Amino acid sequence: MDRTLDCLAVGQTAIVTCVGGNSALRCRLRDYGLIPGTQVRCRYRSPDGSVTSLECRGGVIAIRTRDMKNIKGRWQG
Repeated sequence: MDRTLDCLAVGQTAIVTCVGGNSALRCRLRDYGLIPGTQVRCRYRSPDGSVTSLECRGGVIAIRTRDMKNIKGRWQG
């Protein structure tokens, strides 16, 4: 079952299945490497929950948690 990545807890891993949002947001996320089939792992969430860092394709990116509501993924074991 796919869920949005804003629900991903620190330490959890997911495979991106769908990227939505407006075209500018989709382009920015694609530039980060967030495309269907990409594995991501939640590394950190800010104390207020507004920013989340994800390990993706050998790097770490920080994304606003509200933007992560536009990314769906399938959780890994």
